[in-house]
Amino acid sequence: MIGGHFLLFALATVARSVEIDPNGYVIYCPCMGRFGNQVDQLLGSVAFAKGLDRTLVLPPFIDFSKPGQAAMIPFEEVYQPKTLGRHLKVITMGDFKRNIAPEIWPKEKRQALCWSPRESFYQKGSPPGCFAKEGNPFGPFWDYAGVDFVSDAYYGNIEGGYDLTVSGSRKAWSSNYPPAEYPVLAFTGAPAAFPSRRKDWETQKYLRWNTKILQKARSFINQTLTRPFVGIHLRNNVDWNSVCDHINSDRTDHLFASAQCLNDAPRKGDFTRELCSPSEKTVIDAVVDQVGKIGAKSVYVTSDKDFMVLPLGEALAAYDIKVSTLKEENPHVALAILQESDHFIGNCISTFTSIVTRHRQFSYAQPRPTTFFGHVPKHDEYAPKKKIEL
Repeated sequence: MIGGHFLLFALATVARSVEIDPNGYVIYCPCMGRFGNQVDQLLGSVAFAKGLDRTLVLPPFIDFSKPGQAAMIPFEEVYQPKTLGRHLKVITMGDFKRNIAPEIWPKEKRQALCWSPRESFYQKGSPPGCFAKEGNPFGPFWDYAGVDFVSDAYYGNIEGGYDLTVSGSRKAWSSNYPPAEYPVLAFTGAPAAFPSRRKDWETQKYLRWNTKILQKARSFINQTLTRPFVGIHLRNNVDWNSVCDHINSDRTDHLFASAQCLNDAPRKGDFTRELCSPSEKTVIDAVVDQVGKIGAKSVYVTSDKDFMVLPLGEALAAYDIKVSTLKEENPHVALAILQESDHFIGNCISTFTSIVTRHRQFSYAQPRPTTFFGHVPKHDEYAPKKKIEL
């Protein structure tokens, strides 16, 4: 009996050992788009939580690779929470669900936050609301988080919304949603702009891959590739064509991650179809050019459909270059490999490419070289280089 009491005491002590943040928590559904988009919005969500001095509940990444209901991949299976924790206060979804939510967030007070009320897609005649769990992946995500909402709140009246750089926004959040009354801010979507803002890009350096992903990437590089190597990302699946249909020479607002290779304010003529959906010739010319420039010994390719291994191999035959891909495609391992390449060529519009671009720009003492298919840079078009402090 004494042993049983001791076990219960020990378990209670462990449960209470998790420190509760008096400034509260931010939790959100990363429910817009695939991995590249989810990471893009994570950057802004980090800025929002940090700006309010709240702890960010690290969401799982939502995987749509298989038909049916979206799968949840725990954050810690992709990135290392400890590294991001150097930048702001974080907690994994599992720890929050088990140890924090039951203590500070009573089920009868769980409120969903959205910009403004909307009509339900399924409950015809219902009063407008957030309908946070309506549809896939929204329902599966909040079920995974163990959350059911009893009411809604709307933050559209806050000047600037989740943009805390707008004058008065931070103060409005603190007064409208004080931590004592709102210990958890639960958003139906990411409290972040899309596309991400340049000011938040440096946060990418705190996103360090899970050890298993790093080991797989480095093992592939050591066993399959010969340095120096060129890494390339091809975005050419059928769904991408519909994205590129939005490209025209008069466009002057950004599309997905286009800011990574264009000015913050694109000019007429900056956008071209080749920038979004480069032809086979454009791809081959760019790869051959960079192979020659750096004296590359191998090329690594990842793609969502056509890897172009055969035409690339034929074009590089004179250089005795091996073109390699992963035997079993894994987007996280692929990104980790691309980040380590001696030269990277990506798709300017793709948020998948932008993960690599940001890492290479901010994670090293000197930015690593990156170019984009179909892009002819202008002298004023690059992001500012890192400052050198004397």
